[in-house]
Amino acid sequence: MLQIKNIEKYYGNKNNVTKALDRVSFDVNDGEFIAIMGASGSGKTTLLNCISTIDTVSAGDILLDGENIADLPADQLARFRRERLGFVFQDFNLLDTLTIEENIGLALSINHKDAAQVQKQVHAVASRLGIDDILTKFPYQVSGGQKQRAACARAMAAGQSLLLADEPTGALDSKASKNLLEIMTGMNRDMGATILMVTHDAYSASYAGRILFLKDGRIFNELLRGERNRSVFYHEILDVLALLGGDVSDVI
Repeated sequence: MLQIKNIEKYYGNKNNVTKALDRVSFDVNDGEFIAIMGASGSGKTTLLNCISTIDTVSAGDILLDGENIADLPADQLARFRRERLGFVFQDFNLLDTLTIEENIGLALSINHKDAAQVQKQVHAVASRLGIDDILTKFPYQVSGGQKQRAACARAMAAGQSLLLADEPTGALDSKASKNLLEIMTGMNRDMGATILMVTHDAYSASYAGRILFLKDGRIFNELLRGERNRSVFYHEILDVLALLGGDVSDVI
């Protein structure tokens, strides 16, 4: 589905250049759940921002289903974001002036979908995520966990092919984090969602099927979960984080 080919990202000017990404390459298969880990400054959020087209690469290519998203003109890029990408961010990004139902269906409405069809899709995904009873409420009237479920529902309601999550459990307590990760796992397993999740948390990463570890803008290591249970995988993640060097507590 997704091909990352030798991408580089520089910030600054010729007198003070920071290389945030250094020839990063990997593929994402349809239906995978991948976590990206690394210490602060490793390039993981920059990588996600480039894939999401929030930022642009300095060199290299990002291809989704064979189409180079870096070459898309502005109008096609906007449509690409609406129709192909789903976003789940740490601060939810829900609009306080809209109900939960309106927030979830926003992308569908922007794409001029029929109102009855929008309602049908919104209620279907909300039911699967267990928030169909809060659709008439506003974001300030629901819990953090419910907001995050709404953010997931919004990301999936329009049938986007790639779900991008940036520290999705960062604002949640341990119980809500576990619930969200189980929801994302279910979305991946039962709804076929392809998920790319940036996280600093080893527990969160243990829900993924594959983990890419970044260090100084490069891929340092990769772990595949395979048939191992999540507990075993979690401890293997901690071992790799220890190899990254520095204060391990900074990345776990």
